[in-house]
Amino acid sequence: MSILVLMTILSQMGIWLAKPEIQELYYDLLTYFGLVGARDECQALESSWKDPYNRHLIEEFIKAWLSKKKRKRAEYTEAYL
Repeated sequence: MSILVLMTILSQMGIWLAKPEIQELYYDLLTYFGLVGARDECQALESSWKDPYNRHLIEEFIKAWLSKKKRKRAEYTEAYL
């Protein structure tokens, strides 16, 4: 259920990722915002998304995460060329 909340967030942002990347992003997001082990992680993430300030923070985190992922791929590709 919680992954579905993240998938909804990504959809609203116009971002499409493979399932393994979504799971990786999900756990990184929960860890970064201190939601790991929360009583109801899904509700906590959804509530955070509804708050304009937290929504901005979540969007910025996702953009930074994607940028970092892209940079790592480029470095990996360059290393093996």
